[in-house]
Amino acid sequence: MILKIRKMIMAGLAGVALLISALPQTALAHGEKATEPSIRTRSVQWYDLTWSTEKVKVNDTVTLQGKFRLMSDWPDAVAKPTLVFLSTGGPSAVLTRVETYINGLPAQQSFKNMVLGRDYDFKIIMKGRIPGDWHLHPVLNVHNAGPIIGPGAWVSVEGNAADFKEPITTMTGTKIDDLENYGVARAQMWQAGYALIAVAWLIWWLRRPLLISRWRVLEKGREDLLLTRTDDKVAAGVVVLLLVVVIVGYIKIGSEFPQLVPLQGGTVYAEPLPEDSRGVAIKLKRAEYDVPGRSMRLSVEMTNNTDQPLGIGEFTTANIRFINKKLPVAVAAINPKYPKELLPGNGLVVDSSAPLAPGEKRVVMLDTTDVAWEVERLVSFLSNVDSRTGGLIFFYDPQGKRYISEVDGPILPVFKKTI
Repeated sequence: MILKIRKMIMAGLAGVALLISALPQTALAHGEKATEPSIRTRSVQWYDLTWSTEKVKVNDTVTLQGKFRLMSDWPDAVAKPTLVFLSTGGPSAVLTRVETYINGLPAQQSFKNMVLGRDYDFKIIMKGRIPGDWHLHPVLNVHNAGPIIGPGAWVSVEGNAADFKEPITTMTGTKIDDLENYGVARAQMWQAGYALIAVAWLIWWLRRPLLISRWRVLEKGREDLLLTRTDDKVAAGVVVLLLVVVIVGYIKIGSEFPQLVPLQGGTVYAEPLPEDSRGVAIKLKRAEYDVPGRSMRLSVEMTNNTDQPLGIGEFTTANIRFINKKLPVAVAAINPKYPKELLPGNGLVVDSSAPLAPGEKRVVMLDTTDVAWEVERLVSFLSNVDSRTGGLIFFYDPQGKRYISEVDGPILPVFKKTI
């Protein structure tokens, strides 16, 4: 019997161990792969992102900056960016946001009336708070649409969390050594005081017989027995006490802090970055996704409106950068610290290495073959109601100047190469 029980216990422990091993492990990203492909490829395209450092100590800062393009072919099912808020994505407040800017304007508040088809510059300064390895993303929160997450890179925070401090000097010159804990004791005192009043009020009613006795009184139609003259006096006393506490507290806080600034609820408008009137005009002729080949192929009509020959250097979509490795200037433009998982090894394949001559119009075939389409969960755009895709194409002239053009349009699933 004992042996049988022991076997049952061992089997149970083995089952628990198997269940634990099957549980999801620590997340390595923050939701970008769960976002609909139509949103990732046709709403916000992030580019030129840099992280100032890979390691910071507690209280030191890391700067995340770059640009984003609000795509002209914004999905119809997604709310337009008439109200947005720039922030970061991470596992809670492991880094503290110190400063945020959009086009050089402070971005503590929300921005309104963002312009589709235009570019914006941003910078976010974060301070290390909790030691660990954290994935740091930019996030553009769009009202009624939700967060649209940009590329993420690992940032290590070293040191002791207890050493974290957030000192500031107020407008009146008051120095606060640690903003994180400032006023916490005062708030806890007020909460405890109101809690004591609430508990005393409950005890006053719970000290007497409860449900059954009261039900019997109500059944006999004697509601007048449930409330006594003393109950009325206690209730009036509680109301007076609360009024006195609120009024005295208001007067005391007003005298201690005579200059108060309300929470800011306004919005800011930022002009988009200047638009280059030249560049390359794009017209998508055909787009298809080779399902078994894991390949996105684009047939694009390009017209070079500049006075320089242009080489096709990059196609970027949904935070993934396909680089034309046969164009040295495009390869040189890659930041060596950029997340490697967002740079597919096969890169961008162009049917011709000849640059677009000034004024030339040509149909160019672009091939982006990589398992990244599956890994990043982007192939479900084939089942969307509009079945459209989009992205940015980067062109470079011989001096290294870059031109950016949007490409978007319907996409077809295929099971063999047709373009």
